[in-house]
Amino acid sequence: MSGPALRNVQHHIAQQSKYARLNAFISLTDAAKLQASAPAAEDASKPLHGRLIAVKDNIATADLPTTAASKILSNYTSPYPSTVATLLTFAGALVAGKTNLDEFGMGSHSRAPFAGPVLSPYTRNGETLSPGGSSGGSAVAVTTGQCWAALGTDTGGSVRLPAAYTGTVGFKPSYGRVSRWGVLDYANSLDTVGTLTSTVGDAKGLYEALDQYDVRDPTSLPGAVRERITKAVMARDEKRKDRPLRVGVPFEYNITSLSSVVKRAWTSLLQRLQAAGHEIVPVSLPSTRLALSAYYVLAPAEASSNLAKYDGVRYGARVSGPDALPKEDLVLFAKTRGEGFGPEVRRRILLGAYTLSSEAIDNYFIQAQKVRRLVQKDFDNVFGLAHPLLDEVQAAGEDTVDVLIAPTAPTLPPTIKEVEQLTPVESYMNDVFTVPASLAGLPAVSVPVKLADAAGKVQNADEVGGEVTTTGMQVIAQFGDDDLVLEVAELIEKMQSGTYNM
Repeated sequence: MSGPALRNVQHHIAQQSKYARLNAFISLTDAAKLQASAPAAEDASKPLHGRLIAVKDNIATADLPTTAASKILSNYTSPYPSTVATLLTFAGALVAGKTNLDEFGMGSHSRAPFAGPVLSPYTRNGETLSPGGSSGGSAVAVTTGQCWAALGTDTGGSVRLPAAYTGTVGFKPSYGRVSRWGVLDYANSLDTVGTLTSTVGDAKGLYEALDQYDVRDPTSLPGAVRERITKAVMARDEKRKDRPLRVGVPFEYNITSLSSVVKRAWTSLLQRLQAAGHEIVPVSLPSTRLALSAYYVLAPAEASSNLAKYDGVRYGARVSGPDALPKEDLVLFAKTRGEGFGPEVRRRILLGAYTLSSEAIDNYFIQAQKVRRLVQKDFDNVFGLAHPLLDEVQAAGEDTVDVLIAPTAPTLPPTIKEVEQLTPVESYMNDVFTVPASLAGLPAVSVPVKLADAAGKVQNADEVGGEVTTTGMQVIAQFGDDDLVLEVAELIEKMQSGTYNM
């Protein structure tokens, strides 16, 4: 007799075969092993019992290779699992496999040259669309039903952008809420493990299983800080329980490159929120226009340092070459890194190395850090909840808001042909709406919202594809206000399904 966990696992395995052409996975857990493990995962006392969850391939697992979609880590298997992978197991989940991504998480369209590109199940005029990046494999795996949910990493929007392009829910928690131990570093001060799910409720359940302090991760928020955040949020909730939401609309997100179809969906959502009794408040985040430039100085700078250890000596792939004399070792390093890294990774390493050089650090890296603080201050000025990690007391003014709502991406997903014609700088522009929250470490979630002139996203996971009929809308809140972000996202989700009662 088969239980529900086994039936769900069998369904997901069938979907993996059906959509194998989309290249969402780099490696899969053996189907027989999954089916044998499913009955043992039926313990209903565990929050994720029997759920099949995919893991982005830059997050270490014990039984499958962790390659970051890079030749330099081909066939590398970590000697230990990441904390988040261990927590999934403790919660009763089964790991479906490792999902495809932009190499080391560096990209916006999941076009890793070594692992091959991820393809979206959606099309426009018969042309395949970009799944977004860098967690494109995780997003595609979820939207096509190849797993119940997936883990991704979000450095500058790498969970939220794929979610917007595939009609899924992409949640980036506050920086430090979820452990980064066992996650291959890209940019330490920005990297955040996030979730991709079909519904906001699923995102809540997955986040609750992962939201724990990890003593091995120096960036993990300790218990005292978490308690401080909880007290601040509870005090705020007590004051606002009898009033509607105050929703901020940033002037700076209404840019000239914002497509008309995305703008209509944004306007329609705000009108529906206002009709439901919630207050819409225009706000200004003046440093937003500088955020993208600052991000593409800071992230490559950290990447150039983090990726220095991939040298062909300690672990990972190495090319054949001399290794006896110190002078010849430099040849080995150069050949290994030159052949092992793809073009985008090499580009960012070079950019980062330059901005950290003695002649450039003051004009680039230091200035970018100052912009980062300005971006954080802009957010602190508009949120009614004071930043729980700062000592100064912030009085909630009349113009402060509970959350911000804005598009996740300025356009609908481009076709693969359009992506191939983009310059690197044009590709970086996809992150213009997601980067500010990342620089400030804020919680943010992308929720699919129906396009004004469309019938709605296909919900049957057995047959996903065709024209996209949703775009992602992003909910952002103050640092530590993760539960409110998910609460508002669920409200938006109910409005889309017609189950919201005013």
